[in-house]
Amino acid sequence: MMGPHHAMTGAAAWIAVTATAGHGLGLCPVTPMGTLTGALLCAGAALLADADHTSATISRSIPVLGRLVTSGLSRASGGHRHGLHSILAVFCAWLLATGLSRLVWQPAGWPEPLGWGVAVMSAAAITFAVKALGLARGSWFFAWLLGGALAAIITLYAPGQQDWFVVCFTLGYGIHLVGDLLTERGLPLFWPFAPRPPRAWSRVPLLDALWSTGGNVAVPVLGNAGSIREWLLLIPVTAYVGYGVLYAVLDQAGADLFWGG
Repeated sequence: MMGPHHAMTGAAAWIAVTATAGHGLGLCPVTPMGTLTGALLCAGAALLADADHTSATISRSIPVLGRLVTSGLSRASGGHRHGLHSILAVFCAWLLATGLSRLVWQPAGWPEPLGWGVAVMSAAAITFAVKALGLARGSWFFAWLLGGALAAIITLYAPGQQDWFVVCFTLGYGIHLVGDLLTERGLPLFWPFAPRPPRAWSRVPLLDALWSTGGNVAVPVLGNAGSIREWLLLIPVTAYVGYGVLYAVLDQAGADLFWGG
């Protein structure tokens, strides 16, 4: 799946999990602001598994350093669609998010502790999402500025919004794997192990597509990454995200008017 499509499915997943107004499951209820900022955070987290690809959005996020980081991760994980695209990687993403959520600082005179670990990762993830979704075309500076500003607002003025960070981050990372699982290449879900199917399995065309002789697992309903089927899938997904974002904006505006009046 292409990078912008991963980001859009991440935003859709967050809205689906959190929305309580009839267009979501309401499993992790948040305020309208939590829906908006969480959608961007989840979209950014949905790009992180491709940090093993030197041509990914993340590799261009910081001059020189971005490519060095992605090159190092690629070598450490065995290349693109290896270690960072496994169940183990999702677990590590959860551990990372949990650890970051516990990094707090209590400034003198400030009413609540500030989660600086959450702030840093939120700024980076939102920046990646802003760039991948085309909200800051041609300008990484503007993308970082917007990502940093939103992360600062959440951290300074809505610390309670950070309670959902671990869920949002892990969900975004996991939804990336779901998207790639739907392509023909599939994923090495059980990396570093690569269990291979029995010889008889590979003789059946349909089964061979689900579990390849290389050990990858796939449900290839989208075909190759970037296929027409993938683009067609993104039409309703994008419409759903647009509806969810618009609903949250109107809901937030209504809350502001109510409390302001």
